[in-house]
Amino acid sequence: MGTKLDVLGTIPLFASLSKRHRRKLLRGMRVFDYEPGHAIVRQGDEGETMFVVLEGEARVVRRGRTVGRLFAGDVFGEVSVFDTRPRTATVQTVTQTTCLALHRDELRKILADEPKAAWALLGTLAKRLRGD
Repeated sequence: MGTKLDVLGTIPLFASLSKRHRRKLLRGMRVFDYEPGHAIVRQGDEGETMFVVLEGEARVVRRGRTVGRLFAGDVFGEVSVFDTRPRTATVQTVTQTTCLALHRDELRKILADEPKAAWALLGTLAKRLRGD
């Protein structure tokens, strides 16, 4: 795996951001390590933080059923960060997992200071909504 900055550049949500904007984003992020079996987020809880998996594996659980797996480079929690509604799923680690975390307030600061970054992120979200 490359540097954290390189990893952000491979993630569709952040790929359209310039390297300078990704660097600024990275400065607002924190690294967390989780043991196997840890619930990083829980379905129904308020969500204020989004995560990028750097290493490890986690499973996505809705109503007690595993509906997906997350690996290095995957993002989760972004929906609650943008719409302030409860988490749509629980994410539980399968292996030792390392994540970058970005709090809603940090993201807001970056986007307020960097309108071009905000537009790039909105464009990426629009593509996701359209299914492109």
